Amino acid sequence: MLLTGKVGTGKTTLLHALRKRLTSQTAVSFVFNTTLPFDGILEYVLEDLGIAKGLESRAQRLIALQHFLVDRERMGENTVLIFDEAQNLDAATLEQIRLLSNFETPTDKLLQILLVGQPELRAKLDLPELQQLKQRIGLRCQIPPLAPEEVRQYIRRRLRIAGSHDLGLFSDAAVDRLTEYSGGIPRVINMVCDHSLVFGYADQKRRIDRPIVNQAIDYLEEGASPSSQNNAVKLSGSRVRLLSRWSFGTLAVALAGAMVGLAMRFDTSVLDLVQSVRHLLIR
Repeated sequence: MLLTGKVGTGKTTLLHALRKRLTSQTAVSFVFNTTLPFDGILEYVLEDLGIAKGLESRAQRLIALQHFLVDRERMGENTVLIFDEAQNLDAATLEQIRLLSNFETPTDKLLQILLVGQPELRAKLDLPELQQLKQRIGLRCQIPPLAPEEVRQYIRRRLRIAGSHDLGLFSDAAVDRLTEYSGGIPRVINMVCDHSLVFGYADQKRRIDRPIVNQAIDYLEEGASPSSQNNAVKLSGSRVRLLSRWSFGTLAVALAGAMVGLAMRFDTSVLDLVQSVRHLLIR
């Protein structure tokens, strides 16, 4: 099986959700370090599946894996091998992974393999030396960026889950700017929304409008924190940059709940903290 999507579209998040849904009837090995050579990957898979250690040669490891798969098939259980960031796998390693799909009985495959990666993985599978692997792929899925209306629904849903009673916290113009900048990529939407909430809370705004979103985007793009007069002041020095990453990354989580409250009451102590951090960043 093949799953592709641009960076930030939620592939890994989807995989974690899938693993939570699988029952004990399914053993899963999740390979996230795809820069390893095949022997390293094979060693990792055996360790992940709880197969006996101390097998030094590739042949011994493959035999141990085969016995494990046959035993599970006899008990009516499944085994799944997932490769995240599979675009990093070289052609030789991908060919070795294809050979793992040869573990089978006369009627059933013993191992389900899921390749997950960025769009360039599809291009890599078009290489002549990977023709056999490409033919083995029985299911192909792609995660596209969110459409404009989906971006709006996505933001409203996250606000609802966070406890907001005002699902229109982000104005239509703000959402339009978010959609334009993010290209519908959920990870970028999350980052801009988090920073917008911090800026909006610090300025005691009851609604996130387009100028606040622009401030957040400017900060993400240039490392600049706007002053209360909306003048962009570029940050300099590694110490200030490190502090800015910590402050906004941490405060966004801490303040989002306060931002989306029904009464939108501003806690004085927290507000003072946010404003102090902003003052430090723009000095």
